[in-house]
Amino acid sequence: MIPTVVWGTGNVGRAAIRAVAAHPMLSLVAVLVSNPAKIGKDAGELSGLDRHLGVAATDDVDGILSESPRAIVYAASGDVRLDGAIEDISRALRTGAVVVTPSLYGMYDCTNAPDEIRDVLLKAVETGGGSLFVSGVDPGWANDVLPLLISGLGSDIDAIRCQEVFDYSTYDQEEAVRHLIGMGHPLEYQPLMLADGIPTMIWGGQLRMMARALGVELDGIEETLERRPLETSVDTDTMGEFSAGTQGAVRLEVQGLVEGEPRIIVEHVTRIHATCAPDWPAPPDGGAGAHRVIIEGRPRIEVTVEATDEGHNKAAGGNATAAGRLVNAIDWLTEAEPGLYDALDIPLRPAVGKLGKK
Repeated sequence: MIPTVVWGTGNVGRAAIRAVAAHPMLSLVAVLVSNPAKIGKDAGELSGLDRHLGVAATDDVDGILSESPRAIVYAASGDVRLDGAIEDISRALRTGAVVVTPSLYGMYDCTNAPDEIRDVLLKAVETGGGSLFVSGVDPGWANDVLPLLISGLGSDIDAIRCQEVFDYSTYDQEEAVRHLIGMGHPLEYQPLMLADGIPTMIWGGQLRMMARALGVELDGIEETLERRPLETSVDTDTMGEFSAGTQGAVRLEVQGLVEGEPRIIVEHVTRIHATCAPDWPAPPDGGAGAHRVIIEGRPRIEVTVEATDEGHNKAAGGNATAAGRLVNAIDWLTEAEPGLYDALDIPLRPAVGKLGKK
């Protein structure tokens, strides 16, 4: 069994605990939290399982790292505390741990990662002998391995579109939905996630990774953005009221250009209520969210994936699959050489030993 720590118990951390508990080769040995109210609570309770796991949450980072755990799922936020996330992950790597995380956008594509991030992490790997795999929470597999897999089914390809379509009305992350994305703010408000260059910072690495896998070079990355107001006020189960006239939907694209034409596109269509921007793409059958890959070419191929989890938090399925991709890479990484890995390195494998297990 591989002793594994989950660091953070938000939307991704909860799913990561469940994924570690279900994995036949992993053993959950610690859960790290920053919220004092969570200290001492059992990991099963924190993750929404119907049983205790016998692991009490702690905020003793130094104590846990001093025990040199073999693997760490780093699920703490890196959105607004990038330097803190880099330092935390570097500390973990210096202990020799395998670290998997969605928190460092800049490391989606290790080959073209910014030197100021990559060099720090590489030094930590060289010091401690650990390994790092970063994959997105949007989720990453929908913007790298899935489109690349589907591309291999075609003959002629004109463009690849990776599309996330979500209704955030049941999502349990108010700070991000309201302030990072801007839902419920006047359209004059500039949310960080929608500022010029930020979408490219987040998803540009996935575009470059796909281009690398497809054997093409991007000659540029462009962004498009549309925002729509709510026509009427709406109430949500988890975040309260969003007022008429405020931002209710966002549609953005990050386009990888090949010979001046957008050929590899990551598109996000997000709403706070299904009634906003009804002419934009929507999840099938009125669901909360979906991930879609569209291969324009011959033949035209369209694949839609829906995942549900956590009852009322219907948009949590994407988090669960993102956590699954990360957690399920741990045993492979423990057998690999120390280093920095991305999605093109980590194989997708069957869920051996999990069928029918609880």
